[in-house]
Amino acid sequence: MEQKAHILVVEDEQKIRSGLRDFLEFHDFRVSEAVDGLEAQRIVAEKRFDLILLDLMLPKISGEQLCTRWRREGMQTPVIMLTAKGQEKEKVSGLNMGADDYIAKPFSLEELLARIKAVLRRMDPGRAVGQAFKFSDFEVDVAALKVTRGGKEMEISKREAAIIRYFAANPNRVISREELYKAVWNEDMSELGTRTTDMHIAKLRGKIEKNSAEPQIIKTVRGAGYKYEN
Repeated sequence: MEQKAHILVVEDEQKIRSGLRDFLEFHDFRVSEAVDGLEAQRIVAEKRFDLILLDLMLPKISGEQLCTRWRREGMQTPVIMLTAKGQEKEKVSGLNMGADDYIAKPFSLEELLARIKAVLRRMDPGRAVGQAFKFSDFEVDVAALKVTRGGKEMEISKREAAIIRYFAANPNRVISREELYKAVWNEDMSELGTRTTDMHIAKLRGKIEKNSAEPQIIKTVRGAGYKYEN
């Protein structure tokens, strides 16, 4: 079963906050809430989220201050700004401070949902290919951790499934070890991370390549990383 995306709703108006929570939970997201900027700052320091819906005008610490601070500290979690201000200059200001998107109140919940899904796809392209997809001449079932070729099944690990899924979502593009490690392990690259990435690629090639010494599915691009050619 695919893990639900976890969204933090930062909104001081109780009716709006509750409405967003109910709507998002109905659409199968996990939801946490913060009623002001100070609480949002504390929660984000303690938990990891896939996306933050951040009201611009908040008590204690404003949405502007929060977003600027988070980006300065290196936080990469996508942020969609929610605000009653609809002027173009406010939109530009929000994007300049590090927001990934911006929607002005009052807004359509369906439009907000579309924007959330678009931002999540950009941050995690694997969501675009789903849980079952084709990869080269394989059928991949991420939930079952299986790949099938010509009716023959083989099991793969969760890491290997995540690696395949990421390549499938990014065909014909060179993917660096750093990018792959951050996407699959959700950590910044280190010397150990480089060896870990190479080890997992080698094990995966041993399962899916006809000749792992001369890979044709996941190719090595010398000095740059790996590439899946679809």
